[in-house]
Amino acid sequence: MLRSMTGFGAGKAEDENYRVSVEVKAVNQRFLDVDLRMPYTLDAFAEAMKGKVRGYAARGKLTVSVQFVDKRELPKEIRVDQGLAKAYHAALHEISAALQLTHAFTVAEIAAYPGVLTTLETASDISGAKEPLLFALEEALQQFVAMREAEGENLKIDLLARLNILEDYGEQVAKAAPEIVEHYRERLQKNLGALLSAEMIEPARIVQEVAMYADKVNYTEEIVRLRSHVAQFRQILEEASAPVGRKLDFLIQEMNREVNTTASKANHTSVIQMTVEMKSEIEKLREQIQNIE
Repeated sequence: MLRSMTGFGAGKAEDENYRVSVEVKAVNQRFLDVDLRMPYTLDAFAEAMKGKVRGYAARGKLTVSVQFVDKRELPKEIRVDQGLAKAYHAALHEISAALQLTHAFTVAEIAAYPGVLTTLETASDISGAKEPLLFALEEALQQFVAMREAEGENLKIDLLARLNILEDYGEQVAKAAPEIVEHYRERLQKNLGALLSAEMIEPARIVQEVAMYADKVNYTEEIVRLRSHVAQFRQILEEASAPVGRKLDFLIQEMNREVNTTASKANHTSVIQMTVEMKSEIEKLREQIQNIE
């Protein structure tokens, strides 16, 4: 199924020890880039998370945001910086003496100064957080892919419609080929008639000139290749089971090359006008496939 490169998904998980919320969102990018935004305490699980993401996405810039709560009652320790407390006490006495003020400094007052008391959490094993974390990520990724596929179906509808338009123009250009040669023959005969008498015009020479011109402006090969590229493009859209954006981008380049060559060979107003429309449709196709994984 065709997938867009943009998408969003969210997942949650909770057990008796941890509560986890994960959000995944993505924007267009040629290669896969995963940006994990989560507490540093979860860094040990970064590779496992990226591995799971790679199972769901091949291209795009993905941002994975994690909110994490450790619900356990972890033992805490209060550390006293005795040297700093003594320094504060000495400084306060120095100020009192200098200003000739008397004040009985309490323990609570000195303890309130920055750095005197520090709360420390005892290091704990957080390996149990891996399961709910990956569960929440899995749920987010499933929603994310579902949105990508829904957007991919909308893109597919638009791309198929534009392929039909491009194909119609291609058939019109193909039908115009004999008219171009006939127009050249009539113009050549008219120009020669204006310069020479009817007796001096050699029919065989006109046939030869027209044949040479027909060979010069023959763009049959380009139209045949264009039809092939369009057919391949349509088949890829219908049968997509893996990322196809790069294949489609290559076909777009080939289509554009065939249309440019056709316009150059034909050198005819009506064909050139049609190839301008064809290039416009190809450009619209190019813009759309930038959104395809």
